[in-house]
Amino acid sequence: MILETVLVSAPDWAVRHAAVLIVVVPMLLAPLLALSPSNRLAWVLTIAGTAAAFWFSLILLAIIQEVPGSAISYALGNWPPPIGIEFRIDALNAMILVLITGMGMLASIFAWPTLAAEFRGERLNLFLCAFLLCFAGLAGVAATGDAFNLFVFLEVSSLATYVLVAMGAGKDRRALPAAFDYLIMGTLGASFYVIGVGLIYAATGTLNMADIAAQLPALSGNRSVQAGLAFIIVGLGLKAAMWPLHQWLPNAYAFAPGFVAMFLSATATKVALYALIRWLFTIFQPELAFEAALLKWVLAPLAMAAMLICSVQAIFQSDVRRMLAYSSVAQVGYILLGISVGTAAGVSAGLLHLFNHSLMKGALFMAVAGICLAYQARTIRDFAGLGRSAPFTMAAFGIAGLSLIGVPLTAGFISKMQLGYALLDQGWWWAVAVLVFASFLAVFYIGRILQAVFFEPPLNPRKNNKEAPLLLLIPLWILALANIFYGIDASFPAGLAADGAAAALALGAPQ
Repeated sequence: MILETVLVSAPDWAVRHAAVLIVVVPMLLAPLLALSPSNRLAWVLTIAGTAAAFWFSLILLAIIQEVPGSAISYALGNWPPPIGIEFRIDALNAMILVLITGMGMLASIFAWPTLAAEFRGERLNLFLCAFLLCFAGLAGVAATGDAFNLFVFLEVSSLATYVLVAMGAGKDRRALPAAFDYLIMGTLGASFYVIGVGLIYAATGTLNMADIAAQLPALSGNRSVQAGLAFIIVGLGLKAAMWPLHQWLPNAYAFAPGFVAMFLSATATKVALYALIRWLFTIFQPELAFEAALLKWVLAPLAMAAMLICSVQAIFQSDVRRMLAYSSVAQVGYILLGISVGTAAGVSAGLLHLFNHSLMKGALFMAVAGICLAYQARTIRDFAGLGRSAPFTMAAFGIAGLSLIGVPLTAGFISKMQLGYALLDQGWWWAVAVLVFASFLAVFYIGRILQAVFFEPPLNPRKNNKEAPLLLLIPLWILALANIFYGIDASFPAGLAADGAAAALALGAPQ
């Protein structure tokens, strides 16, 4: 009903050009923020840009859902594909665009209190300019139907992200080496990706994804094509923090500004995973023998290793943000495990967990940012007794933490249950055992924080209770309540995931 209302009320120009405006609007606003005479004006424009992009994403989703299995093709510069660059929206990337823009809008709302405190009014407009460029780049990765254009947008978002992480050095000097490590690993990932695209272009003579997909069945035994896919998987695996290519992520999340850690955890790795799904299932097909072997004997073992090893590493972290960072790598493992099944049920479960993990981790990092702002707390010991000092902030944190564990009546439980069903359908009982054990490990690292927050006295009793600012609590509780609501009625995200999996697994070029 909401999507129908959005589509009916949208003007004709928005409906016709939504596919490109979702990228163009924030990209054009970004330089205006750099020239803004007021930090507060820059913040308001940031909210306006992300909200407009969210509106465009809802329009695109409504158009796609009107005709199941359809796709929107938008030719840039009136050059028809495959000669020109095409933005192509189907059920798969429509879901990702809604997720990116929705999380970006919520992040921009809570940006003001956290960034104003961390930057003390200096360079805030430049910071928000970099954020909008990152936001536009991520949206471009999801929207484009051109393999090389995906690389361009991936680098736009990555370059802006390096700046965002490095700007945390004003508060913590460790942000600089974290940003440098991120830069090196991100550059390696981009290099691997573009080499892979070059190998596939040499074999097919095209960069349009739909055109590549149409030509690949006749080239399935081509060594250049197979090598190209391997390079692309490594490149996108670095961007997605796929184990063991994740070494850049813990420090980047731990030492970047809290706003940046929240936004990146909710969107950046998700976009890289989307691109990986696009290559594995829309362009290539799991029916190909070499890809089937790749899914079962490479991606699945790496996914399970991430779920176990990074969950154990999270248990032994004392810094809360580093703990959540290692947890993010483990959760990427859950998503990759669903993808590696190679069936509609598996990909749908992976996409559902991708959506739910964005809600969980966005809420967790947002709550931690609020506590850092109010109490300068970073370690688990610093969080002791905060359930009494900041009950609203920590209650939302607790809800998201329980969802991460997979407690019934939370969103995390639904996606883990669907993943378990998809694994059992293929007889992968050993993977189900890993799934259950990894979820059990999550009880320990999330439980350590919840025990300190709700069951331990504060180290230094505080005379005055202090909550996170209201501008932070509003988006925080939107995410926390979403974790509960989608744990009770998961029809919306489950429907998006099922439609996205159906679009991804369509044979040949998208219809």
